Amino acid sequence: MKRSNHRFLMLYRPVVLIGFASLFGGAARADQITLKNGDRLTGSLLKSDDKNLVLKSESAGTVTIPWDGVVAISAPGPLYVGLKDGQTIVGSVATVDGKFALTTQSAGVVTAAKESIQFIRSKDEQTAYETEIDRYRNPRLVDLWTGTLDLGYAASRGNATTQSFTLSANANRATSRDKLGVYYTSLFASNDVEGKSITSANFKRGGLAYNLNVRKKMFVFGSVDLETDEFQSLDLRFVPAGGIGYHAIATEKTQLDLNLGAAANREFYSTGLNRTSAELLLGEDLVHKFTATTSLHERLVFFPNMSDGGNYRVNFDTTLVTSIRLVALLAVHRERPLLEQSSARA
Repeated sequence: MKRSNHRFLMLYRPVVLIGFASLFGGAARADQITLKNGDRLTGSLLKSDDKNLVLKSESAGTVTIPWDGVVAISAPGPLYVGLKDGQTIVGSVATVDGKFALTTQSAGVVTAAKESIQFIRSKDEQTAYETEIDRYRNPRLVDLWTGTLDLGYAASRGNATTQSFTLSANANRATSRDKLGVYYTSLFASNDVEGKSITSANFKRGGLAYNLNVRKKMFVFGSVDLETDEFQSLDLRFVPAGGIGYHAIATEKTQLDLNLGAAANREFYSTGLNRTSAELLLGEDLVHKFTATTSLHERLVFFPNMSDGGNYRVNFDTTLVTSIRLVALLAVHRERPLLEQSSARA
């Protein structure tokens, strides 16, 4: 019996040793975060910035920790650590005397204060970040589009029946290098007096614009506008334009662009009149975010006519956009019929 037990232990001893090595080796390789209150969290450090650190733990799942509450990190890595001076260091991370010791394969040990660290990323997070950066630098034509759609309808009844319908839509694709925009606006209004319908407004305008940054504040632009207005007997107005622009304000909440250029105005009227004129272009584009869900979009373009002094055109569009989240609730309530309840009491 003793011999059989001895043979059993000798046979499975390597397996047991491998199991213990895997268990304790895995624990040693795990990242450990020490907090100000002395608590220690173990898992995989995913990423951090100057506000939060994200740790993935097998027991607690993904945990977000305030960066101010972290006093020590121990991670075998490799982690990508970005410093505020622009350096990115790849290696393991340990905490020695309140500072982070970054051990790299090429530069040895680099010591950095906590205040000098801009970000920390795991290998997977760094790959995802670089992929996203490359997407912004070299986007496909179908990437990075944002836009708004506005619909409006008004009607009144009395001695006369009036109704109006408005439609406004725009889409923009902006990168650090350029910006492409498409826009469309229409207005239709009619009056019905004594059974006779009269169109009081039937206007449509659309176009596209392209901005290319040549400096941090300067850009060149080109645009094409198409316009029709039944009330003015205008079948088509075709306006190609180009010029230079200036990013007057470029903050997270407010973007203001100023435009200066020239345009060629080609007009075709249903009366048979066709004319071409040169125009100066003065414009501004404003986007201001009041809150995370509400923003103002405003565009003003002034076209002084250079071929016929004293004449001018003005295009002015403004939109207040508010995101609305709709929540649908479904409640299911079941009751027994009254006869069935009575039978149950009986």
